[in-house]
Amino acid sequence: MLSQPISPFGLWDGIALALLLLGWPLIGYLVEREGKRRSTHSLISDYRKRWMQEMLQRENRVMDAQILATLRQGAAFFTSASMIGIGGSVALLGQADTLQNLAADLSVELYAPRVVWETKLMLVVLILASAFLKFVWSHRLFGYCAVVMASVPVDASHPDAQRFAEKSAKLNAYAARSFNRGLRAMYFALAALTWLLGAWAMIVATLVTLAVLYRREFNSQSRAALIDL
Repeated sequence: MLSQPISPFGLWDGIALALLLLGWPLIGYLVEREGKRRSTHSLISDYRKRWMQEMLQRENRVMDAQILATLRQGAAFFTSASMIGIGGSVALLGQADTLQNLAADLSVELYAPRVVWETKLMLVVLILASAFLKFVWSHRLFGYCAVVMASVPVDASHPDAQRFAEKSAKLNAYAARSFNRGLRAMYFALAALTWLLGAWAMIVATLVTLAVLYRREFNSQSRAALIDL
């Protein structure tokens, strides 16, 4: 099935694209909603709140600052990674003729007009751009969280202490949500890249991506470790 001719967009291309564009927000909704069966992302949000409550009781908050700095570094790393991916995809856009000729040399069935290659690569670029924006916002929110954490009174009995700790927890959770959305976008960018091999390749890649994300969020050992037994 993966060797079917890559022709100007047909029915299966539409099905493959619809599956990716519908599956992406659907798995995001399942991960972020607060249902009976909570995701790993949802469960770890409780620990973020617990973290801020514990931080409130500590006079020395160097450890908390170091943890937050590590989270910001992760967001910065993936921001750079998504930029590199965008650059590589844009470079491939300029080499669409080369891809077209290479495909024709490999097999007559793989031949497709230049516009087909450009459209498929543009989909990857757009998804990576979405990931980039999510990571940038995540990095900024972690920065906001750091500022609010620094404003939490050292005295836990201070009238503003609890309220500011809760603000920190919310910003931390929002930053993590944006970071996770960026990661999911990168997963689906990889699935979209397989469209270069044909519609069936992207259908299979999208289904595998959805299965991997679902297992990691709802049926993984890490999730089991977070649940109170």
